[in-house]
Amino acid sequence: MKTGTSKGIWLTLLAVATTVLFVLYWQWHARHSVEGPSPSAVLLTNGNAGADWPSYGGTYDEWHYSPLGEVNAGTVDRLGLVAALDLPETHNAGTVPLAVDGVIYFTVDQSIVRAFDVKTKKLLWTFNPQVMKRGEGLSLRQGWGPRGIAWWDGKIYVGTTDGRLIAIDAKTGKQRWSTQTFDFAGGGYISGPPRIFDGLVLIGFGGADYGNIRGYVTAYDAQTGRKVWRFYTVPGNPADGFENEAMRMAAKTWKGEWWKYGGGGTVWNAMTYDPELDLVYIGVGNGSPWNQAVRSPGGGDNLFLASIVALDAKTGEYRWHYQVNPGESWDYTATMDMQIATVTIDGKPRKVLFQAPKNGFFYVIDRSNGKLISAEKIAKVTWAERIDLTTGRPVEAPGIRYYKNDKTVLIYPGNVGAHSWAPMSFNPQTGLVYIPTNEIAGAFNSKGVTRQSYKYVPGKGNLGINLRDGDVPTNAGSSTLQAWDPVRQRQVWSVPTPGILNGGTMTTAGGLVFQGLNDGTLRAFDARSGKELWSFDAHMGIAGAPITFSTDGRQYIAVVAGWGGTNATMMGKIAAQFGWQYRRSINRLLVFALDGKAQLEESPAPEAAVPVDDPEMKLDPGRVEAGMEAYVGYCSGCHGAGVVAGGQVPDLRASAFPLDAEMMRQVVIGGILQPNGMPAFKELSPDTVENIRQYIRSRARAALSGESEPEGVAVLPR
Repeated sequence: MKTGTSKGIWLTLLAVATTVLFVLYWQWHARHSVEGPSPSAVLLTNGNAGADWPSYGGTYDEWHYSPLGEVNAGTVDRLGLVAALDLPETHNAGTVPLAVDGVIYFTVDQSIVRAFDVKTKKLLWTFNPQVMKRGEGLSLRQGWGPRGIAWWDGKIYVGTTDGRLIAIDAKTGKQRWSTQTFDFAGGGYISGPPRIFDGLVLIGFGGADYGNIRGYVTAYDAQTGRKVWRFYTVPGNPADGFENEAMRMAAKTWKGEWWKYGGGGTVWNAMTYDPELDLVYIGVGNGSPWNQAVRSPGGGDNLFLASIVALDAKTGEYRWHYQVNPGESWDYTATMDMQIATVTIDGKPRKVLFQAPKNGFFYVIDRSNGKLISAEKIAKVTWAERIDLTTGRPVEAPGIRYYKNDKTVLIYPGNVGAHSWAPMSFNPQTGLVYIPTNEIAGAFNSKGVTRQSYKYVPGKGNLGINLRDGDVPTNAGSSTLQAWDPVRQRQVWSVPTPGILNGGTMTTAGGLVFQGLNDGTLRAFDARSGKELWSFDAHMGIAGAPITFSTDGRQYIAVVAGWGGTNATMMGKIAAQFGWQYRRSINRLLVFALDGKAQLEESPAPEAAVPVDDPEMKLDPGRVEAGMEAYVGYCSGCHGAGVVAGGQVPDLRASAFPLDAEMMRQVVIGGILQPNGMPAFKELSPDTVENIRQYIRSRARAALSGESEPEGVAVLPR
C-alpha cells in the first residue's frame, strides 16, 4: 500500500470519528437541554406532587411539608394503622425516614438501614455497616448513629458513627461505595443526615465537645464517592497557610493559639441546598472548648462558629455568612434546620431563610446576601435583650460571659436549646412555622479554669468549664409545640407537650401538623388553630419526625416510633419519667392510612428502673467523689445525669455489672460488651473504674433510701 493512500484512509477515518462524536455530543446536549434537571432533582423540588418523600426535609427547601390532602382536618379521625415493623435490639431510633416509589427507607442505631415495602408490608433488606467492629476509635463513644439518610438516582446514602459515608443500592441493599470522611481516631462522629444536590452528596460531622476537632463539610460525587470540595468552618494554624480567603478573613477574628484546640465549628446537622441561587447553606456548631478564654484568649467573634454560611454549590467557595452568637461560649449552635422560601415582607417578595437555633430567637435572613431582616424571641431568653437589626448582633445581658468572673451564670435557654435538632416545619398555606420548643435553663461556671490549667483529655468531655453530676428533675423544664408567623414575627398558637425535647414536626396541605411525643403518642393538630384532632398510642416515645407520601392513589403517614438522642441519654428524670426501657420497650416503624384496621402487638408497659444494691459493699467517700468526676466526663453522655438513665441504654443503678468489681472492669476496660454497643475505655485504670463503680453504687443507694438526687446541669452530646 502506498503511503499517500494509507494517510488518506486514516484522515478519512478521523473525519468520520470526529463527525460521529460531534453528532453524539449534540444529541446528548439537545437531550439534556430538553430534559432539564435530572429525575432525582425533579423529585427533590417536589416534581412528584408529594407522591414521594425523597429527602430528610421532604424537598430541597427543608419545609417538612407535603401538598397531599387526602388526610385532612375532616378525615383524619379515620386515620388508622396499616403496618408495623418491630425493630429488635434497637437502642436509638430518633430518626426521619424517606419514601420513594412506595418503599420506606430509614436508619436506626449504629447506622443500620432498612427498606420496607408498603404494598406487601414486607421488609425488603437490611444493611448493617458493622460500626462496633471497627475497634477502639473514640467515635464509637458518642453519637449512636444518624438521624436520617438521603436518596439520589436509585441509591441510599448514610453516614456512620465512625465517619464513613456509604452509598447503598436502593433495590438490593448492597453497598456501592464507601469513603472515610474524617480521622476515625480523632473523636468525631456523624449524627446528621447527608444532603444531596446536583449529583453531589454533602456531609459534616460532630464531636467538638469531646475531641480537638476543626469542623468542616465535604461534598462527594454521588456516583463514585470521590471528594469534590471541602470547606473548613474555622481557620487552622496560620503557619500552615490558609485554604482560601474565607479562612484568612476568619483568622482575624481569633486570638491566641486556637488551632491547638481544634476550634470546633462542626456541621453536625443542618444543611440546605438552594437550587434557585445555586447555594448551599450550612449551620455551624459551637466552639471547642466552650470556654472562649481557653480557646481564644482575648475574645474575638471566632468565625464561623454559631453561624449560617452560604457556599457556592459547585465549588464550595464562601459567599456570605451570618453569625448568631459572636464569640460563642454556651453551646449555642446554629445547627438547627434551615428552611428557604419566598415571602412578602413590606409589600415586596423576599428570598429568605428561616432558622430557630438553640439561642431562643427566630431569624429571618435574606438568603441572597446574608443580611438580617428580623429576629424575635420564641421562648424565655435571658442571655440577650434583643438582636440589633442594624448591626445584626445580639445585645447581650450583663455578666453572661462566665469566664470573666468566678460566679455560676444561670441563663435561658441552657445548652439544650429553645429549639434543638428535631425539625420544625413550614406550611405555605398558613404561612406558619411549627416549632418543637423547650424552656429549660443552663448553668455555666469556669472558676479556676484558665488557658494554662486547661488540659485536653481524649475521649472525655472537654468543655473548659466545671462540671458536677446531678439529676435533671421532672420539673426542671417544659416544652410546647408552637405555630410561629415568620413575617410578623409573633406566636399564633401554642400547645403544651410532655417533658422536653419532643419529636420533630411535619405539616400538610390537608391543614394538619403531625408530631410524635415523649409520652409515646403520635398526634395531629389543626394547622391554623392548634386544636388536637387525632392521636395514636405508639407505646414508645417518638424522638424523630413523621413523613407522608402516596402510592396507588392512597396517602400514607409513616413514623419511626423510637426513643433516642439527647433526651434518651442525658436528661435524667425529666426523660426517665416516661418509663421507656432499654431492653423492654419496642421501637417500631409505623405506617398509617385512612380506614387502616391493623393492631399493634402487645407491648410491655412503661416502667421505672429499680435500683439494686449489695449491702455488704462499703463506700469510700473519697472514691465516690473521684468517681463522680470520672462519671460525668466519661459516662453521663450515655448513662444519664445523676446516673438516671433516660432509656436508650441501661440504668447503671439497676444493672448487675457494677455490683461486681471484676465484671465492671471487663465491661469498661476489656470491652466485652462492645458488640452490644458499649465501647471499651482502655485508657482508664482499674482504680478509676473502681471509683466510677463506687459512685454508681452511691446513687443506687440514694434512690433506694429515698434520698433526693443532687440536681445538676446536663452537658449534652448530639
